[in-house]
Amino acid sequence: CVRRATYWCPELKADDPAKKGICSNFLCDTQPGDEVQMTGPAGKVMLMPEEDPTTDYIMVATGTGIAPYRGFIRRLFVENTPAAEVYKGQAWLFLGVANSDALLYDDEFQEATEKFPDNFRIDYALSREQTNSKGGKMYIQDKVEEYADEVFGKLESGAHIYFCGLKGMMPGIQDMLKGVAEKKGLDYDAWLKGLKKAKQWHVEVY
Repeated sequence: CVRRATYWCPELKADDPAKKGICSNFLCDTQPGDEVQMTGPAGKVMLMPEEDPTTDYIMVATGTGIAPYRGFIRRLFVENTPAAEVYKGQAWLFLGVANSDALLYDDEFQEATEKFPDNFRIDYALSREQTNSKGGKMYIQDKVEEYADEVFGKLESGAHIYFCGLKGMMPGIQDMLKGVAEKKGLDYDAWLKGLKKAKQWHVEVY
């Protein structure tokens, strides 16, 4: 399922065809039987380690960075896969978008939370609809910070954390994590180095 990306022009009072999403519209315009050239996958950053079915996954996304996590969630809670049959951990999704109209695949995620309340959890950061603890806009790092003790506890217990979206998300997230680490008396650089060494830290930004 692909959502067609369009741009509503307030002057034209209609969708501006010159500003439509290239990839989404290409896919939506294809017909059954059309041949489509594809490439990939490339790299192993966004893979789930499935050796231990009790592993927790913390997924942090902004905008279209939700794409790989949709695959994670479908593999764990929708499709008939070996991983789904044995999974006992918790998959926790943090999704940051401007407003609730921009929540992609939300119907699927809500269904997963209803069917697997102990194994799937989701929290939204809606920058134009919510405010953070300081009264400012609610960005993804603010939402993660609300649950900092839980996040750090899960990572200490072996959870994997993933980040996907625009690369501009990472400085704010890392500053937040560093601040939390310092409050906990941790050396942030050593802490992060440990996560990377244990292959618990996964970043795919663009």
